[in-house]
Amino acid sequence: MSFNSGLNIWLNEAELKLEFGEGLFYPERAEKRHLNDIRSSLLNKHAEGPEVLYTIAMDVGKEGHYKDLKKRNLLYGIVAYNDGLIGNELVRSQGHIHAVSPSCQSSTPEVYEILQGQAYIYMQEFVGEVPGHCIVIAAKQGDIVIVPPNWAHYTVNASIDEKMLFGAWCIRDYAFEYKEIREKQGLAFYPVMENNQVKWLKNNHYREAKLIEKTTRLYPEFGLSKENIYVQYEKQPSLFEFVTKPLNYRHLWENFQL
Repeated sequence: MSFNSGLNIWLNEAELKLEFGEGLFYPERAEKRHLNDIRSSLLNKHAEGPEVLYTIAMDVGKEGHYKDLKKRNLLYGIVAYNDGLIGNELVRSQGHIHAVSPSCQSSTPEVYEILQGQAYIYMQEFVGEVPGHCIVIAAKQGDIVIVPPNWAHYTVNASIDEKMLFGAWCIRDYAFEYKEIREKQGLAFYPVMENNQVKWLKNNHYREAKLIEKTTRLYPEFGLSKENIYVQYEKQPSLFEFVTKPLNYRHLWENFQL
């Protein structure tokens, strides 16, 4: 199935495999995340579900952009999510925080674009017992979502019968922190399906957690438009500097509204 990523890429849905056309660079072998990889963050650690939850192709783009992306320390990836359920939870990632990147001495943001299907991007301010602001953003095809530095987050396929794909800009020397999240059996809310509706069930390892549900917004403060995020880079290569040099944009992060 084809989708609008701004690149000649399509999805083999039967194998949850990304296929790449000519003129692109991409990893020789995509990574896969399996159900057993995320059990420590599930509501039910023994739940059954799809063996492969999602496929990740990091460092993708047009061959003519490779040197520029390396110079800017900017990385584009595409992730394909399986459909179905894990027990009664929607298919999702386990949750992480972006670690401090050596190149910029900061936790870093990420810019998502939903390429196919529907998603929830769940974020919380802290991973201590009191998680602070807990926000889930419902996003559909073509929507853009920014995850700010230091926020814990996970991504959910909002559909049980359709694959979901997203593209994302991040820093090249990214790293993830999982330890505290795994110790608390995940983040503060689980996306549980009841009577064909998603219900956000609180994780009892946290206290004083209240969830706010939102839809996507535009990000004029960062100069972003509704256009495909790879195409936006192509037209203005410096546009995503806020991803790789977040400390230069402190004033925007301090007042950032999810």
